[in-house]
Amino acid sequence: MRSLSSKLIIAFLAVSLISIGVIVALTHFSTNREFDKFISEQYQAERADEFARFYDEHGSWQGVQSLPPAPPGGPAGRDGVGRSFFYITDPNGRVVLESFQHKMGAIANPADIGSGTPIQVNRNVVGYLILETPPQTRDPRQDEFLRRLDSSLFLTAIGTILFALLFGVILSRNITSPIRELTAATQAVAEGKLSQKVSVRSRDEIGTLAASFNKMSDDLARASDLRKQMTADIAHELRTPLSLIIGHAEAVNDGVLPASRENFEIIREEAGRLEQLVNDLRTLSLADAGELSVDRQLVDINKLLADIQTHYRHQFNRKQIKLEFVAGSGDLMARLDSARCSQVITNILDNALYYTPQGGRVVIGSRRLENNVEITIQDSGGGVSPDEAARLFDRFYRADPSRTREDGGSGLGLAIAKSIIEMHKGRIWAESEKGDGLRVVIVLPLAD
Repeated sequence: MRSLSSKLIIAFLAVSLISIGVIVALTHFSTNREFDKFISEQYQAERADEFARFYDEHGSWQGVQSLPPAPPGGPAGRDGVGRSFFYITDPNGRVVLESFQHKMGAIANPADIGSGTPIQVNRNVVGYLILETPPQTRDPRQDEFLRRLDSSLFLTAIGTILFALLFGVILSRNITSPIRELTAATQAVAEGKLSQKVSVRSRDEIGTLAASFNKMSDDLARASDLRKQMTADIAHELRTPLSLIIGHAEAVNDGVLPASRENFEIIREEAGRLEQLVNDLRTLSLADAGELSVDRQLVDINKLLADIQTHYRHQFNRKQIKLEFVAGSGDLMARLDSARCSQVITNILDNALYYTPQGGRVVIGSRRLENNVEITIQDSGGGVSPDEAARLFDRFYRADPSRTREDGGSGLGLAIAKSIIEMHKGRIWAESEKGDGLRVVIVLPLAD
């Protein structure tokens, strides 16, 4: 298989050969044409001077036709068979020296006269010398000059091709070097070595590709670390209820613990938590695969939030926490799954209820932002640091290490909330400062 470097070198060489060939051909053609034109113009100028001297000596064109034939360069400029390359007219356009095509006394075409060379005596135009065919007046020295010029042009073309080949080799290596580096790094990633980096040497497409690869490598390494951490977290979360279930079941079976309602209730509660964890994991896996069922309908956001406030007011009142709802003005209609979005809001409210102290306050708000609706839930709890707020929606993350499985759920609620909001083409994030409460923001698109 031919390498990319070889293909580039061949492409550079082919382009160079074609370009230089065209340039050489055009240069050869134009040089010969311009050289012949120069000879022709020089020939006309010399003949015009000679006939001007004839007219000055004789005072008229009388007798000019009797001049003997002469080779190109003589005053009459006739060839050996009596035909001339040119003819001469007087100022009125009447032929005074005939040629093969124009006879004595004929009137010349005004266009031909316009292209002719004026014959002047004492700055007065006494006639026109009009060339019919270009004279073949090259001498051996002129032909030798053109041959040397063609040889120089050919040698220059060969040198240019060799330079283009050398430049193509260097340029192709510079182009393919980062590609080879990217290929090697990609193969290393395919073998499981995820922390691969390549040098970004330019700002062109290859540089952009290298930067994208580095970002992909970082994302893969981060995803691998998260996957390992998640696997460890899942194993830990599953081990605790399983250990309790197995331990109590064995203890009851061995007679160490009595087969009482309390012991069976512990087993049932742990089994319920285990079921919740499995269901949450299944929900996340469906969301990641894009297979989580969503029944989108036209929903009034203010009514949805008001219903949730009514449902949760009793739980907040029992803890003496004030739950308020500040509705946004206008119609805030969005096309979404009300059950899934209620799950998101209630999950956030559960956290707010847990972390807000007695006598505190939680405010649910809504407002229109251009073509979106913004939902906010602000509590008056202790808050978290900005770094912790950025990680609140990571799986199994708890900002409060003291919050245990028994009172903190599975640790997947906010991760599920994020997945549901993103399925609705929305965004969710948390804003907080230590001692300043926590503010969760949800932005969803409004219905068209």
